[in-house]
Parts: sequence; structure tokens; C-alpha cells
Amino acid sequence: MGYRISELATLCDVNKETIRYYERKHLIPEPCRNNSGYRMYSDFSVKRVKFIKRMQELGFSLEEIHKLLGVVDKDDIRCKDMYEFVAIKEMEIEKKINDLSRIQHLLIDLKERCPSTKDLHECPIIETLIVE
Repeated sequence: MGYRISELATLCDVNKETIRYYERKHLIPEPCRNNSGYRMYSDFSVKRVKFIKRMQELGFSLEEIHKLLGVVDKDDIRCKDMYEFVAIKEMEIEKKINDLSRIQHLLIDLKERCPSTKDLHECPIIETLIVE
């Protein structure tokens, strides 16, 4: 079964220009065309676009995704230096986790300082944030 570009875009919750851009950047393979010249995308393309979007949501750049897809596609050129890429990305993620953990503890601390009965003018959260 094949999907036209508008159907693929709808299935993946992106716009048609995003699909075309992914093609130009070789993130998804160029699709076959039907007798009328329309691009016809496969289920593979649906999975690929959804993977790309999910990786972007997790903070990966398109360049990083392109490199990761090299592993999936067994592309020696894109797989070069993959260990270093993964090690660096792992350190970046560890830093984000630590930063988020610090923010979480700060929010817990602020929430514990806030009795629900005080007026806004006496809010310890605002006072803490203004002082710090």
C-alpha cells in the first residue's frame, strides 16, 4: 500500500514541506512515483518519519538523527565515529538529567514553603525567587 505525500504528512502529524525536506536531506528515501507522477510512500516511510519526529522530541538534531539512521541503514560513511558520537550524546543527556533533577528539587523545596492559605503578597515562593 502506498501513501501520497499529504496522507503521509497527516499520518505522521507533519506538513508536506517537512516530508520534502527530509527527502532532500536523505533522512527518508526518495519514494516511487505512480503512473500519474505522484510520490507514493510506503509503511517504511511512515515509521521513518515518526522515528525522526520522536528523536527530535528527545532533543536530537537532524544531523544527529541522520548519523543514527546510518546505523539503521548500515551506512559505513554515516557510521564513522559513531562511538564518539554516542559517548558525547550520553554525556549531554547525563548533564540534562542532572540539571532537571536540580530543578525538580528546587521546585519541591519551593512547593513545601508555600502554605495554601497565604495571600499572594505573602508568598514565600516569590520572596525566595526575588532574594535568590
